[in-house]
Amino acid sequence: MEYVSIALQLIVGLSILNVWLIQYNKNSQWRGGNATTIKEEFAVYGLPQWSLYVIGFLKVALAIVLICGIWFPELIDPAALGLAFLLTGSVLMHIKIKDPIKKSFPAFLFLVLCLILVFIS
Repeated sequence: MEYVSIALQLIVGLSILNVWLIQYNKNSQWRGGNATTIKEEFAVYGLPQWSLYVIGFLKVALAIVLICGIWFPELIDPAALGLAFLLTGSVLMHIKIKDPIKKSFPAFLFLVLCLILVFIS
């Protein structure tokens, strides 16, 4: 089960880091509404600009902590629960603007993976 946990930590952690650090200004089929960047996506959701930086910081920090949980298992639960909370918000934002379900799939998938991590760790 340890290898499953490590795999899930890497999948979730690296995926979130990819979205927020590498794909930040790139178009994606998963962006809310017709947004082409994360900044535009937050505007589509009707969120203030400061929330982009707060949520971005939290997601990046928690993704790093989740990966660090490979060596420090006591970090897994708080990081996974924090990410699950933020990812729930992501799913709700997609629902708020009536996006097709396909657009909220990655957030929902990572939410489920975070909850699995909490239950197996």
